[in-house]
Amino acid sequence: MKTLLRTLLYLALIVWLGAEIFFPVVAAITFGTLQGATHTAGTIVGELLRILHGMGIVSGLVLLALLALAPAWHIYKPKTVLAPMVLVVLMLALTAYSQYGIIPSMERDRIAAGGEIDTTDSSNPNTVHFNKLHNRSEHVEEAILLFGITTVVLVAWAESAREKA
Repeated sequence: MKTLLRTLLYLALIVWLGAEIFFPVVAAITFGTLQGATHTAGTIVGELLRILHGMGIVSGLVLLALLALAPAWHIYKPKTVLAPMVLVVLMLALTAYSQYGIIPSMERDRIAAGGEIDTTDSSNPNTVHFNKLHNRSEHVEEAILLFGITTVVLVAWAESAREKA
């Protein structure tokens, strides 16, 4: 049972972080392939980002549940799971902020700018705000990835602390 639970924990981490690492590659290829149609590329990447966030929320909830239950099932020591749980909560909060805060605001700006953000004047307030939100979105995803990698390190440390006991 312990092996199954640790496997599920690692799988949740792998799914979320793998998607976070692979997403910029897919976005770059999409925009590179559809160079003349940046609106279409942006629409595709936006949908993929929503899918990434859905995967992240599910994976994060699974991670939280497993990390919370791990000490009770003698998988990890209680002190060793606290920091990873805090990081997963931060990752979930940032994912929710991007999904339910940044993306809808970017969509409103795109619509207010006339539907295609790349064809509007770069000094248009809606375009300026859209670009600001896009930059913020990139930083949020980078933070999620950094917190996720740190979580992997802390879970590995928890694993070694368990083996020493």
